[in-house]
Amino acid sequence: MNNDLKIIEERLNKQFKRQANTLYWLDIANNIYAQKFNFFLSSQFNKLPQRSIPLHSIDHYQLDYLEKIIKKLKQDTQLTFKYYGFVNLVWPSSQRIIQRQRHGEE
Repeated sequence: MNNDLKIIEERLNKQFKRQANTLYWLDIANNIYAQKFNFFLSSQFNKLPQRSIPLHSIDHYQLDYLEKIIKKLKQDTQLTFKYYGFVNLVWPSSQRIIQRQRHGEE
């Protein structure tokens, strides 16, 4: 876990520019075909098109592993997390639904 978390944090710090009038969030995609979790840093400057930068892919395809990484990332950052491909899946520890319905772009 430490290696994946370290890579994500390093790339996140490198790409996060902290520009005024810019929204930043993390996209986490569940790639069911490749059995991976993909992390992206998304940003949108004032009324310009959205931009998405790939950060890392996690090959360890288990929700409890992903949950530990996300908990640690939430402690270290104040970014919003958006989930894709997790419809009706639940977190192993709390049994809360991760994503209730699909996003418009899914």
